[in-house]
Amino acid sequence: MRVFIMLGAINAMLSVALGAFGAHILEGRLEAYYIDVWGKAVTYQMLHSVGLLAAGILAGKLPHSSLLKWSGWLMFIGIILFSGSLYVLAVTKISILGAITPLGGVSFILSWLFMVIAAKKYL
Repeated sequence: MRVFIMLGAINAMLSVALGAFGAHILEGRLEAYYIDVWGKAVTYQMLHSVGLLAAGILAGKLPHSSLLKWSGWLMFIGIILFSGSLYVLAVTKISILGAITPLGGVSFILSWLFMVIAAKKYL
């Protein structure tokens, strides 16, 4: 599915830009803990951007797999919830945002599980 390839590429681009922003702009302005939080958000965004690309490529080869569509959408939701909440937490220090992060983590886990099931079923 073209949408997952596009979302994957856009999120990969954003994670590089946000990583550079963290390293060059936020470094020295945020405490080390929050720089680490920012870095974790960047890492997970990039890893799941690649996952989105994989979901898009596989969905193109296996067009009847709704599991891959679920996988892609859950990765995208996970990026927003997990990385997004960590980005906001790092710059605002509003700790309650940490409650959102696990929802993104669950989305990531389910997205990879659905990809495994689709691979076993269709490949």
